[in-house]
Amino acid sequence: MNQILVTSFNNKKEKEYKKIFKVQFVISITIIIFAICFFIYYLYSLKTSENFSKKIISNYNISTLYSNTEKNKETESLAENSIFGIIEIPKINIYYPVFSYLSEENLKVSPCKLYGSKLDDNTNICIAGHNYNNDMFFSNIDKLQNGDEIYIYNNNGFKYIYKVLEKYEVKEDDLSPIYNYNKNEKILTLITCNNLNNNRIIIKAIQNKE
Repeated sequence: MNQILVTSFNNKKEKEYKKIFKVQFVISITIIIFAICFFIYYLYSLKTSENFSKKIISNYNISTLYSNTEKNKETESLAENSIFGIIEIPKINIYYPVFSYLSEENLKVSPCKLYGSKLDDNTNICIAGHNYNNDMFFSNIDKLQNGDEIYIYNNNGFKYIYKVLEKYEVKEDDLSPIYNYNKNEKILTLITCNNLNNNRIIIKAIQNKE
């Protein structure tokens, strides 16, 4: 009699375990499917931002061409207010428009200027860009070495050449790379995140003297 009760209890317990296992299995599959969908959407968003950035470059080049030939004041104003210029770094295949103003929405599309005045001034032009740990935006600026060249084109297509001076990291709340610079030189500072330690990767470059 006791053996029958024990067997019945074990069978009931086994059924409960199976039921729990099924529920856990369904939950796990749901989480995996959700994670895959989220990852696909994330990749799609990045690709969309990249394509949008390329579209801006194309439109910017066309608008600059027409503004230079036809002196279209409206186009010149748009370029002046929206786009600071274009950044090109051949070593790491970077070629992006640079927004004149930094915002989270702008950063999703392309690098942004966060400090500095004109390229002809003795100033520190600071440009920030996202690090997505791939080939987009400023993800690979940590591969730059001293002497590597960075090109900035203004809205008239003039090319300014900078050479990398140093590369280092600072804490996320350290603003010294922006405000500490030689006021008699034309400095370019690139800033992005180190996603491993939440520091900021800093690239300092100086404009070639004519």
